[in-house]
Amino acid sequence: MSIAEALNMNPNTLLVISAADLKEFALELMDERTNSSKSGNCSDNYLTIPETAKKYGVSESTLYRWTRIGYLPKVKLGGKSFYRESNIIKLMEGGLI
Repeated sequence: MSIAEALNMNPNTLLVISAADLKEFALELMDERTNSSKSGNCSDNYLTIPETAKKYGVSESTLYRWTRIGYLPKVKLGGKSFYRESNIIKLMEGGLI
């Protein structure tokens, strides 16, 4: 059983793994990330806080709260705060970021 399969079965399971298994898992994750970037599944649009609030119908204070509790990470570029649209979409679909 792979690490990914074990995590999918029960994410709260305590695992004892070898360094080789951990390396294999890391390589699998990097391959998935590379493949999703190449296939266009990765959206790198950045929205300001007001743009995000308006586009997705949430208040700016909700966005600040989600950032503060770690629910929606923000990205700082040039002293301004932005949200990745791909993270917002994941959040709206009910997933965790």
